[in-house]
Amino acid sequence: MKYRQLGRSALQVSELCLGTMNFGPRTSEQDSFTILSQAVEAGINFVDTADQYGGHRGVGVTETIIGKWLADHRSWRDRIILATKVHEPMSDDVNDRGLSARHIQMACDASLRRLNVDHIDLYQMHHIDRTAPIEEIWQAMDRLIAQGKITYVGSSNFPGWAIAQANEKAIARHRLGLISEQSLYNLIERRAELEVIPACREYGLGVIAWSPLAGGLLAGRSGEDEDRRLSADMISAASARSEQLVRFKSLCDELGEAPSVVALAWLLRQKGVTATIIGPRSAHQLASVLHAPDIALNSDVLARINDIFPRCGPAPEAYAW
Repeated sequence: MKYRQLGRSALQVSELCLGTMNFGPRTSEQDSFTILSQAVEAGINFVDTADQYGGHRGVGVTETIIGKWLADHRSWRDRIILATKVHEPMSDDVNDRGLSARHIQMACDASLRRLNVDHIDLYQMHHIDRTAPIEEIWQAMDRLIAQGKITYVGSSNFPGWAIAQANEKAIARHRLGLISEQSLYNLIERRAELEVIPACREYGLGVIAWSPLAGGLLAGRSGEDEDRRLSADMISAASARSEQLVRFKSLCDELGEAPSVVALAWLLRQKGVTATIIGPRSAHQLASVLHAPDIALNSDVLARINDIFPRCGPAPEAYAW
């Protein structure tokens, strides 16, 4: 496994980040334990979750599963960069959501209990909260850092302007600010290249790409992927992208690699990207992509991929005039 600095911090994280959203709703507790152990043994030291994850089993379930695994693997805790998120509704309570200072404090304490740890390495704001002043957010984050409950702060699904605003306010407070942005980014969805990634590069944030396989569209059809239940939106997207997907599959066949592996390898070649999240539902799926960071894509292959999936435009001024 290869490692990179997370943004301008000195923190070293694996290029593959283990996403855990399937733990609980789609992957059993025991299988989740197996995947976690297999990932760490393979050198993955970056584990990402969120307080709301749990699907139909209820919010907090995924963090609880990770906490149970950590209870049986205490010696591995210090090897893992543990990341979770705050913002999404945790109950019907009007204040049990968002980025108010009150909710950030309470949500962090609840995540610590479920994860069975005394600190969170990377605490991420899951979405922008347009009702919360950035000064209030930094007040809460600074307090958590001072209390030793979190170490670094990151954002997720933030627009470029919000990344700039958050870090300008942090600079004014003489604080480190955001060190990472977890963004939707893949060959099909490249809008992050317009302003989000340029903002991250300007302010020294490492980009963590989520949904690298576009909900499965870039995974091809093999093994466990064949029994995927595609949503109506995914079926429509697959139909609209059918020619591109066929061309991409043909290119991957030439390379002798699965489309999922090439899609991950492509992301890791993009400027500003520190890691890409993988969300395996089984140990087999995890094993099938572990070699993605080792795949070399030469300039000719990258040009062919860009021809299949064109850029949105010249960044960061694509729609300025």
